[in-house]
Amino acid sequence: MKNYTCLHSHSHYSLLDGLSKPDQIVARCKKIGAKSCSLTDHGTIAGTVKFYNTMTKAGIKPILGCELYISSQDSTIKDASNKKLSHLVILAKNKKGWQNLIKIVSESNKPENYYYKPRLDLKKLGSLLDGNMIGFAGHLGSTLSNIIQNDESKAIEHIDFMKEIFGKDNFFLEAQLMDKEYNPDQIIVTDKIRSLAQLTKTKVICTPDAHYAEKEDSADQRILLCTNLKTTIAEVNKKIIEEESFGMDCFFRSDNYHIPDYEEMRTNHTDEEIDNTNLIDSMIEHYNINNKPLLPNFECPKGFDQDTYLRQLCREGWKRLIDSNVAKDKHTLYADRIKYELEVLQGAGLSSYFLILQDVLKFVRSNGWLPGPGRGSAAGCFTSYLVGITSIDPIPYDLLFDRFYNAGRNTADHISMPDIDIDVPINKREEIIQYIKNKYGHDKVSQMITFNTMKGRGALKDVFRAYGNISFEEMNKITKFIPDEAKIADELQEMKEETGEASIIRWALENNSKDLAQWCFIQEDGTLGGPLAKRFEQAIRLEGTKTNQSKHAAGVAISSMPLGDICPMVYDSKTGQPIAGMEMADLESLGIIKFDVLGVAVLDKIMAIQDLLEKEQSNACAV
Repeated sequence: MKNYTCLHSHSHYSLLDGLSKPDQIVARCKKIGAKSCSLTDHGTIAGTVKFYNTMTKAGIKPILGCELYISSQDSTIKDASNKKLSHLVILAKNKKGWQNLIKIVSESNKPENYYYKPRLDLKKLGSLLDGNMIGFAGHLGSTLSNIIQNDESKAIEHIDFMKEIFGKDNFFLEAQLMDKEYNPDQIIVTDKIRSLAQLTKTKVICTPDAHYAEKEDSADQRILLCTNLKTTIAEVNKKIIEEESFGMDCFFRSDNYHIPDYEEMRTNHTDEEIDNTNLIDSMIEHYNINNKPLLPNFECPKGFDQDTYLRQLCREGWKRLIDSNVAKDKHTLYADRIKYELEVLQGAGLSSYFLILQDVLKFVRSNGWLPGPGRGSAAGCFTSYLVGITSIDPIPYDLLFDRFYNAGRNTADHISMPDIDIDVPINKREEIIQYIKNKYGHDKVSQMITFNTMKGRGALKDVFRAYGNISFEEMNKITKFIPDEAKIADELQEMKEETGEASIIRWALENNSKDLAQWCFIQEDGTLGGPLAKRFEQAIRLEGTKTNQSKHAAGVAISSMPLGDICPMVYDSKTGQPIAGMEMADLESLGIIKFDVLGVAVLDKIMAIQDLLEKEQSNACAV
């Protein structure tokens, strides 16, 4: 089978626009025999780590890039005349290119450039490029395509400029014809692209504009688009019949926005265009973006390194908490436990992690604020108890250290990080985060993004709304039998371990079968039956799809290096501040350490009660 590399594709991180999850892209690549594939989401690289790791594990080369938003004027101009944006696809050639990609996306998110979308102008982009990026343009919506359609005389000048900023061998012209039957503008622009290629001696590549993996996935993507556009399939079809143009109408007119194979591309493009596309693949190295934990250096007192200082704090904690509070005949049990824990933790190089946490809790207590006693598996760590991170002795309760941390999870290439959540009063949380920033550097500490996803009840409602033939009352009647994720978290985990997937809707069909049977039920062969089976199936496929980005409620990212050198820093519209532009697990893959600093209202209330009691006692003494 001849190879073709898809260089222009989107995942569900192109929110409510792209559909594919990384495992779906991998499955498609394996099916068509593709040895590599790109990820070029709109204005973001938040999905690159999951994409990279999933692709690499499958033995397929990941090509990391982004479809940038480009403003026609200087990106610092924020008014209606500069609101309309065009697109430009860029790809990282190597590890330096990956670092350059991070820098470029971070720059597009700076407050001076961000305006509805993260964006740059071409002059500013040119000042950021370092010769390790590949760029291509020509698809409908790109700057070059807009120039061709509006003022073709400027096209050669534009191409010369792009070759100048990228390097003459790093810029290509892009031909797209996958949807020429429904969008004849593709033919017109591609013909001009081919002519310009000869005039400017620039190579032409051929790309799709893949927003989903398989052709049949188009129906699911349309649900996302209906949610995005706040419309229904019926309303869209009416506009198409009346030949009315509207946003994203191309996706409703055809199902050609999938990842194509070689034969599909060969029907529209020349061998030279396919060879040039594969040439880009050969120009891109398979580099590693993952890092071991980049723990900040905790400054220890003179005469101590991090390992010896953690041991010293454990000795002090032993004298304070164990020596005279625990029966002497149990001291050996306690001593064996701390020796074992320190051997495991320090063997993994985690002393700094515990020193940083105990210092934060020390700061909290020194201000008279009330921290939580510890939560989850962290309560099973005796080390945390001795140094003041938790206030629970795990040994009397048979709490297991190995449930909290197990060195068996570590490999030569990856050190697994512990997960200790810090509970603090809500109204002191920002001061605590500020303390961490002041101590370790404002450029090395920030909060982080998270994504909301389509889940159970919400996914089913989005599907129902898109088709528009179920009343609001019946919709609520059906979905009341779909439970919240938090209520069945353990059962979903078991389902994932058994089947590899965790669907809230599928769980409901298995466990609330009588309540849902009139609409949908599981048949003997495992498939779904009933009058709404197709709708339920579609909602199950959509579960887990990213829908919108926000700031994580608790997560704090910290590193020994400036965060902007390791991950994109994105714009938080609520605070106007940059935050780490990837999710928790992805930041950890890059070597960034994650702490959860959770604001807990009950701690504020307890502190308020303490203040009232102290005032009452003071007044009583005064009398």
